[in-house]
Amino acid sequence: MTEISREEYDKMLSAPLEEKILYSKELIRCWYDAWSGDVYVAISGGKDSTVLLDLVRTEYPHVQAMFANTGLKYPENLKIIHNTENVVTIRPRTTFEKVIDKYGYPVVSKSVADKIEKIRRASPKNENTVRLYLEGYDSKGNYRPKWMLPKKWKFLIDAPFKISEKCCYHLKKGPLRRYNKYRERGPIVGMTGLDSTIRKSHIRRRGCNFYDSGYPMSLPLSFWKEEDVWEYIKDRGLEYSKVYDMGYDRTGCMFCMFGVHMEDKPNRFQLMKETHPKHWSYCMNKLGLKEVLDYIGEPYE
Repeated sequence: MTEISREEYDKMLSAPLEEKILYSKELIRCWYDAWSGDVYVAISGGKDSTVLLDLVRTEYPHVQAMFANTGLKYPENLKIIHNTENVVTIRPRTTFEKVIDKYGYPVVSKSVADKIEKIRRASPKNENTVRLYLEGYDSKGNYRPKWMLPKKWKFLIDAPFKISEKCCYHLKKGPLRRYNKYRERGPIVGMTGLDSTIRKSHIRRRGCNFYDSGYPMSLPLSFWKEEDVWEYIKDRGLEYSKVYDMGYDRTGCMFCMFGVHMEDKPNRFQLMKETHPKHWSYCMNKLGLKEVLDYIGEPYE
């Protein structure tokens, strides 16, 4: 699929669920044929990948599921994985504790964390990048304010702990890419249309199935909204992670702090203290998240 205009994408987002299902299945069929059936569905135990796997296996029952076990999933998500047939589990070569010790904590967002890390590691080799992030001027002197580190987060440059966005790569993306390089299979991923502005931009530029990139991928849910996902689950009577019934909107990695500043209260960590007290105590006291959240002014109790 080629580039999608903003108008076309907005139209896809607003389409009724029945149309979205038909189009998603067409994307899946095209992807399946392009890879001669050698594809897999990336699953996490969350609601989006639950719907995606059902869509794929409605058409191709024997397609394998792939679970990247970061060691940070909610127990309720792991139960969904356990109850799913034909799943291959891959594991990282390291742990979250080792990643944050070596590289730093995932704070605010991937973009902000990456900028903070690069600014802190300023050297003659990356002076143009640092100038862009701090002053907004690129190597040619053009002013590009969108690339600047937001003023509200500049205080993190002097934080008494490391900050980085590398945990996702080392715990999830890296293991999956190594597997893909080894097996050369076509991944089908449950990224929805409202996941993030950056992801929506990628989808519009590259389409829902992109074949000609370094990491080819199919995104059959890239125009689905959250209400579409829940309607599909209800209509199909699918088993879903009960962590959603505990008040969580997202079920990513339990100890990730990306986006916590944007959440209504109680936030994910305040909820965790009530729903998963042992996990809460471990991440706050053993992993040091309490210090980080205190520094950025986010509650956790």
